[in-house]
This record gives sequence, structure tokens and C-alpha cells, in this order.
Amino acid sequence: LRVRAAGPGCRAVSTSWCPVGAAFDAKQQQQQQLRGSAAGRETGLFGVPELSCPEGFQEAQDKALQESEQLVQKACSTPPGAETVMIFDQLSDALCRVADLADFVKIAHPDFAFREAAEEACRNVGTMVEKLNTDVELCQSLRRLLADEVVMSSLDPETRRVAELFMFDFEISGIHLDEEKRKKAVNLNVRILDLCNEFLTGTHLPNKIDKHILPEHIRYNFTAEGNYLQVAGLHADCPDDLVREAAYKIFLYPNAEQFSRLEELLASRNSLAQLVGYDTFAHRALQGTMAKNPETVTQFLEKLSDQLSKRTQKDFEMMTKMKMKLNPQNSKLMPWDHPYYSGVLRAERYNIDPGLYCPFFSLGACMEGLNSLFSQLLGISLYAEQTQRGEVWSEDVRKLAVVHETEGLLGYIYCDFFQRPDKPHQDCHFTVRGGRLRENGEYQLPVVVLMLSLPRSTRGAPTLLSPGMMENLFHEMGHAMHSMLGRTRYQHVTGTRCATDFAEVPSILMEYFANDYRVVNRFAKHYKTGQ
Repeated sequence: LRVRAAGPGCRAVSTSWCPVGAAFDAKQQQQQQLRGSAAGRETGLFGVPELSCPEGFQEAQDKALQESEQLVQKACSTPPGAETVMIFDQLSDALCRVADLADFVKIAHPDFAFREAAEEACRNVGTMVEKLNTDVELCQSLRRLLADEVVMSSLDPETRRVAELFMFDFEISGIHLDEEKRKKAVNLNVRILDLCNEFLTGTHLPNKIDKHILPEHIRYNFTAEGNYLQVAGLHADCPDDLVREAAYKIFLYPNAEQFSRLEELLASRNSLAQLVGYDTFAHRALQGTMAKNPETVTQFLEKLSDQLSKRTQKDFEMMTKMKMKLNPQNSKLMPWDHPYYSGVLRAERYNIDPGLYCPFFSLGACMEGLNSLFSQLLGISLYAEQTQRGEVWSEDVRKLAVVHETEGLLGYIYCDFFQRPDKPHQDCHFTVRGGRLRENGEYQLPVVVLMLSLPRSTRGAPTLLSPGMMENLFHEMGHAMHSMLGRTRYQHVTGTRCATDFAEVPSILMEYFANDYRVVNRFAKHYKTGQ
């Protein structure tokens, strides 16, 4: 995770930057002022001019596909050498710049037209990627390089590794198959992409129920829509057993369409894996990770289960006693009870109500805590930067510049932190643009989005985080720092584009900081009293 020189792409501290905490805890009029001075200048999403309207995705996609065709021709005619790897990385970057951005927009943009256009761009670029991964002539240009021992020995380790990773992509896509089977592999991959998208979209949709089915005294816990109530989550922290039971049974009610998609998805994955030479899809998916194969994963899970069984049995018994004490009429522990009663158990064990922490964890205080931590550990500061009109998809999105004390601007983090209608209830990190060393010697700065589902501020208080929310914020910021600091020459391996299981290491490391009193004590201050 060491920082590498940013080169001529560095920038000094900008006058349009302000302290990070103020951007999240400031009053509404101050936040409008932060956005206001740049309002006269217009651009598209993430500063991409074409994306000022949904139709711009077609233009961006066409440009990427045209550029990729030119790069394929160049790769096939270039003699084996470091330039071959550079061209492959340019090809990857041209497609990823559209696909990665569209991958975020298709689930997060509040405008359906933008989501639809982004989804279509994702599908078209994804189809092109799968076709290129089975392009024999393109593969041969890379194979010639890998087969030339003299040239390979002259390459630096990073270039050799990237060349091997590109070949790995060809191999798991079925480049060794005959033409008919390669076409089948492409079609299966495209179908899998569609099914994944449909299934994941379905998992975030709320379920509706006639409001008269639920007892009147619990209806206020759910969003009303005419004669229906929307259940968009499990309400796992609600102290009312009946609310948790209703939410669990309604939100997780079996959905025939979802089952059908899942069955087809699993069957398609299995067909693809066996077509390209793997026993199962798990064998294909785990090749190239630290775990390497399903057997290692199974052994790990079995060991973990054995070591946790005694502890969990003890906690289970304590939670049962806890429920019996609070609800003598219905003391059996049910599936919807575990998250709530484990929280109650922790509160009793440590003699404190988790809710008492929230006033100390305003979002601004937590962001200043992260800023202070990164400054001490890494020499990095976070600054809120003004956005141009059209650059963000919701007015409450904040843009952070990540600045190193000697190397300047490292990249940008867009913070989409607050709940809104139709926004998925999930905490995640998206790479919108990967970092890489451009042909002109400048460094292409990484751009990422952190998406959370935090409550909005009220007239009397800023956004206040529970300990769990604070830990999630630190976790996702760990991913963002990985993206900023993983500065490689090639975008194919930049930031979180590493072994899938390793990608969680920096983020889980940040959870340790979030749970260490020595760290928390430095920034957790009561939003009213300053205590």
C-alpha cells in the first residue's frame, strides 16, 4: 500500500477545498454555499461532459468501443515487448472507464432514465469484454510475448505480472476452445451478467403488504403507500418483537421470479465452468485468489465453525434467558431475534446502551477522526471540494480530494452517504476510474464512490451514527484508501483490483481502528456539549 510518486499530475492545495468535517456537519445553508460558487459551470456525471444527460452513455460507449477496436489492431501488429502490455492495459482502461462508471449509475442514480441508459452501456461493454477474452488473434499477440524468454526477462516484475494476469483472463474465458464453443462461452457470460444484474436488483426491492393485515399499532414502523405498507428491510434493531417478526417474514417472503433467476444463474455458471474446463464454478472463481480452491475455503469454514461453536452456544443460552426475562409469554428465540438480543446482551455485559454512543458520533466528527488518523499514519488529508453543476447525481453527495503532504492530489472520493427513495440499502465501495500512468507521463487519478445508507440530519442535530454505522464508515473508507494508495503503473492491478479475498484486508484493518478506544477517544465528541 505504499504511495508512489504521482508525477506531473500532482496539484497543490486548492482554494476551493474546505475542512472535511464541516462539509458533513454544517448547517444546510452552509452546505448550499459550499456547492454554490461552482453552480454556474456545467458538466456531466463525475466531470465527464457526455454524461450531462442519459443519452450521453451511448456516446461514451461508442467512443470506448471505437477506441478498443483501434487498440486491438495495434496490439496485434506490435512486436512482443513492454508496449504490448501497455496497449492491453489501455484497452482495459478504455472499457473500464465506461463500464465501471455505468455499473454504479445503474443502481444509484435517482433518475430512471439514467439508470436504464447505464445498464444498457454496462451490457454492451460487458459483451465486448467477453468477446475480446475469446479473441484468438489478440491472445496470440500476448502469447508471443510470454513465450519470448529473452524479452520477458527484460521486463520489470510488475509488467510481467500484468501480462500473466491478462493471459489468465483469456484462459478462464475458454480461449483454448474451438470457435463454436467460444461463442457459447461468450453467450453464457453475457447471460450470467444479465441474470446477476436482475437478481441483485430484485434483492433490494421492498415488498408490499395490505396495511390491514398488520396490527394497527405497528404500522407506523413501515412506509405507507395508499392501502399498502412497504417493507424495505429487516428492522433488526427494533425492540418490538412483532415488528421484527413482520419485517422478517414480509421482506424475505419467497419470490418465484427471484428463485427462477437464481436457478438459471447457478445452472449457467455451472455450464460455463465445465465448458472451459473446471469441475465447478467455485473452482473457476477461486483460481487466482489467496484461497486458491473450494477445498481450502471448506477447511477454513469448518475450523472456524468448530472454534466458534462453544462460544455461540453460550451466547445463545444467554440470549434465550434475556428474551425470557423481557418477554415471558414468548421466550423461544426466533430467527428475527438474534441481531436485536445480541445487542441487548452487549449493552448489559458492558453496562451501557449502544444508543448512548450516537451523540458522540456525528458524521462530521467521524470524518474528522478519519482525517486525523490518515494524516498521522499516511501523511494524507481529506478536503471537501466544490462540485460543478451536473457532476453529482444527488445534491447531498460530497466530493473529497485526497491530498498527500509531499506528493499532492492522489484522487477523489465521492461520498453518497444518505438515504433516499429507490437507493439500495447497502454499504459499498465502487471504483469509477482506476489509477494508471498515462502515455504522456501524467498519472490518471483514481475516482471512487462510497455508498452508505445513513439517516439525514434534523433541524436540531447533525447526522448521528451508531457504533455499527461508524464501523461501516471506517470499513468502506479502508477500501477508498486502498484505491487511492495502490498506485500502480497499470490500471488492471490498481487499488482494489487485486485478489478478491485480499481486497478486504485494508478495510478490515480499519475496523480495528474503529474499535480501539485510543483512536475513538481522539474524535468522539458530544455534538451539543463537546464532551
